Amino acid sequence: MTAENPTGPLGGHLDDDDYPAYTMGRAAEMLGTTPGFLRAIGEARLITPLRSEGGHRRYSRYQLRIAARARELVDQGTPVEAACRIIILEDQLEEAQRLNDEYRRAAGSSGPPTAD
Repeated sequence: MTAENPTGPLGGHLDDDDYPAYTMGRAAEMLGTTPGFLRAIGEARLITPLRSEGGHRRYSRYQLRIAARARELVDQGTPVEAACRIIILEDQLEEAQRLNDEYRRAAGSSGPPTAD
């Protein structure tokens, strides 16, 4: 098996942060929480797990990182719904800052206008 031609049950998804590799039970175990917590943050639309052919929830590593952040806030006393909203706002702020940086770089690369 080579890196260029992956085979096996994951078919090259081993390094894919978005691949839904974890069952609800395994995800809850990894996070040290309950399946009910994962359902709650799903109902709050913080994460939307993909479904297996049998209808079971499957979580990606990316989703588990988001769920871990939610758990951190909830452990500090923040209600689940508020924690989800905070994380969504943090994500929106990060994206806005990234776009601002891109615009500034683009504006700076064009240089100041010259006088003729």
